[in-house]
Amino acid sequence: MRRSFTILFSFLVTLLISVSCVDKNNNSSDNQFAVIDSLTGNPKIVFNKDSHDFGTIVQGEMVSYTFLYQNEGDGGLVLTSASSSCGCTIPNYSKKPLLPGKEGKLEVVFDSKGKMGTQNKTIAIRTNGVPARKILNIHVVVVSPSMN
Repeated sequence: MRRSFTILFSFLVTLLISVSCVDKNNNSSDNQFAVIDSLTGNPKIVFNKDSHDFGTIVQGEMVSYTFLYQNEGDGGLVLTSASSSCGCTIPNYSKKPLLPGKEGKLEVVFDSKGKMGTQNKTIAIRTNGVPARKILNIHVVVVSPSMN
């Protein structure tokens, strides 16, 4: 009797889980097709500039700059990754497809904690478009707090 109850209970739990995971509105498949449709074509990423100079900052300061880019192609553009040459430089960007003609933003935050002197850092961008890889540069001179 106890074994039958355990089997029945397991079956009901499995059934409940599978039913609760069904999308009743079925909008997710429509959204998936919209995203797939936007990815056809040939996306092309064009940045407003590929380097930024923060000038001189005091050690310990955090500074940020937002690089602007546009999709000048005819397909949806996706930034697949953005990695920096140093853990002190953090890129933030949207992972959503950017439609043709639209503009996107990539924010770069530089933390000068533990840094001194001239700093040149790179951010490597990978996309599904042309170019598939793009390098952005930031420059900054970090001075001691006592020099301020």
